[in-house]
Amino acid sequence: MPWTPELDELARRTAFAAQMGGADKVKRQHDAGRLTVRERIDQLVDAGSFHEVGALSGIADYDASGQVRHVTPANCVFGRARIEGRSVVVVGDDFTVRGGSADASISNKPLMAEDMAAQFRLPVVRIIEGSGGGGSVKTIETTGASNLPGGIGGTRGFYVTTANLAEVPVVALGLGSVAGLGAARLAASHYSVMTSQSAMFVAGPPVVARLGQPLTKQELGGADIQTRSGAVDAAVATEAQAFANARRFLSYLPASVHSLPPVLPSSDDPARADAALLRAIPRNRRSVYKMRPIIESVLDAGSFFEMGANFGRSIITGLGRLQGQPVLLLASDPYHYGGAWGPDTCQKVVRHVDLAETFHLPVVYLMDCPGFMIGLEAERGATIRHGVRAMAAMNQTSVPWCTVIVRNAFGVAGAAHQPAGRLSLRYAWPSAYWGSLPLEGGIEAAYRAEIEAAADPRAKLAEIETRLNALRSPFRSAEKFWVEEIIDPRQTRALLCDFARLAEPLRTPGYARMAIRP
Repeated sequence: MPWTPELDELARRTAFAAQMGGADKVKRQHDAGRLTVRERIDQLVDAGSFHEVGALSGIADYDASGQVRHVTPANCVFGRARIEGRSVVVVGDDFTVRGGSADASISNKPLMAEDMAAQFRLPVVRIIEGSGGGGSVKTIETTGASNLPGGIGGTRGFYVTTANLAEVPVVALGLGSVAGLGAARLAASHYSVMTSQSAMFVAGPPVVARLGQPLTKQELGGADIQTRSGAVDAAVATEAQAFANARRFLSYLPASVHSLPPVLPSSDDPARADAALLRAIPRNRRSVYKMRPIIESVLDAGSFFEMGANFGRSIITGLGRLQGQPVLLLASDPYHYGGAWGPDTCQKVVRHVDLAETFHLPVVYLMDCPGFMIGLEAERGATIRHGVRAMAAMNQTSVPWCTVIVRNAFGVAGAAHQPAGRLSLRYAWPSAYWGSLPLEGGIEAAYRAEIEAAADPRAKLAEIETRLNALRSPFRSAEKFWVEEIIDPRQTRALLCDFARLAEPLRTPGYARMAIRP
């Protein structure tokens, strides 16, 4: 065969790529409890579906006759694959080659992965470890000059990385120590996951120690730190769980903004009426209750996929299904500040409303919000600025929207429960309770003179409170058509499934008017 020498050369060079950083570096990776990038890709995607691009790239060592002795592969591995039968782009850092740093990277490889995702309209999954192709102080020696940030294609590279947020679903998995550009790539995603042994930071402990902060990796940027800060969406115990989360997240979304989220068959009865909902909300308005069982009751069984559970905890966010149709769900959590919105909650709302708008997901909001958080810390956190930004994000949406007022709806934050200026559906449970501000605390201010003049101020306060509570009945609001429907809680699932059916023909592929921001 005339091309046998070249085919032999191809096989030899492909073998060098498979060796990655060498047996000792692979062993070190395994000894630390982490998989190699190639093992990670194999576990993430459908068996045998990965088609690698650029496997032969790297730094070669030649003998005197010009024959290759060894090739150290570039520390980026990428290509096309399938997840649950759907095409995706996967790009991963190879930590066994110079710890994933720029010294061993070829910048065009991760850049082409992002371009491929955008041009072929495919989701992209980033497997990140190390600096993600970012800098190393040794780069100065290896290049003979100090790199200007953004140079050598860097500006365009990160532009594409963030621009893809408006094009295709982006998932990022932090599976080791992630720093600098790697941290930026992890954060610039629609859904991000860290393992419990991973850490993420702008700069690692040796650099931060120069600031007088001697911290371990976990103390500086462990999963608990980053999920509570909102920088990362979820933390899991194992890499296998990270891959499972990535697969599940993608199952709710279209391949790109130019298509629609997939509707799956559902055997869950849309008319299922859960009697437990009648007992879900206590009569005592000061008592808390659990929102997550309500979510599980009204969505298709087992379909809720929570995102950002440790951040902005007075609101629960995630993806779910109604008769198989994906929706984005917002739900108040009275266990945290009574469901009041602080600055972190508002940021969380913006992020997830933007996600819904970008990928044509109808929104369901189970509401119990007593207003914005108040007090000195709330003011220091610029709660009102973040709050009006969340309201603007809601108002800028065009996707179908349905709100169920479960209990509280007060103040400016109470007004932020549906888009202004367009039709949305709204239902209230008999437990709903709303107004410009809660009566508690407001009566004393508004009726101070009357209360102070009474022979029994405490009895007078109770009398006024009883009178106003009678006027605050949701049925009085319904008389004036200030709320459209008050429903039996057991009807909630049926009405939400009806909303999903109404919403289905309204979903329109294409670019969102307001692209999601990292």
